[in-house]
Amino acid sequence: MSLSASEKEENNKKMAADKAEMGRKKRAMWERKWKRLDIVKAFASLFVHFLCLLAPFNFTWPALRVALIVYTVGGLGITVSYHRNLAHRSFKVPKWLEYFFAYCGLLAIQGDPIDWVSTHRYHHQFTDSDRDPHSPNEGFWFSHLLWLFDTGYLVEKCGRRTNVEDLKRQWYYKFLQRTVLYHILTFGFLLYYFGGLSFLTWGMVIFYILSLLFLKNFLQKHKNSYK
Repeated sequence: MSLSASEKEENNKKMAADKAEMGRKKRAMWERKWKRLDIVKAFASLFVHFLCLLAPFNFTWPALRVALIVYTVGGLGITVSYHRNLAHRSFKVPKWLEYFFAYCGLLAIQGDPIDWVSTHRYHHQFTDSDRDPHSPNEGFWFSHLLWLFDTGYLVEKCGRRTNVEDLKRQWYYKFLQRTVLYHILTFGFLLYYFGGLSFLTWGMVIFYILSLLFLKNFLQKHKNSYK
């Protein structure tokens, strides 16, 4: 027996609701399947937070100045490049300057431009719905933190990163996506080489924590501005 158009639409809605419900059940930290990328990101985050415990014992004024400089450069890279220039295409600059700002954003340790921009564009496409990558409907912890370590679920909700073809066509952004870990490790090595543990804990670790706090506040204010 064939179904009417309204019945088919109702079935599709029910299937979508069932799929969303299945996704919610799988997201329990003790039940969900952890991908290798999620494990690496989680351990890296835990390690960085552990190093924060060493920061008070390695304080120097030069290290604090480095932290402020890196925070400024990385913060501008996220807001000017990742957000306004790449995600929203609010303005254009010469290509060399666009790439330079994007590299500054890479040092904020929030991921490469392709992944960041794709997530943010999906956020605007599905704002505050179940398909929002960091939807508030998922609860406080997921919307503020746990979504960072659940890449499989983000793909399930939003699909593959097909909304950033403009970036994927450029060799530079594809290069950063493939090599992002090496840039971060090199950055940490240079800080340690020039300033020891004080530069590493303050210039990179404390900066990373401030960067996460900035990201959380940025997402909250950005969401409120579109209500």
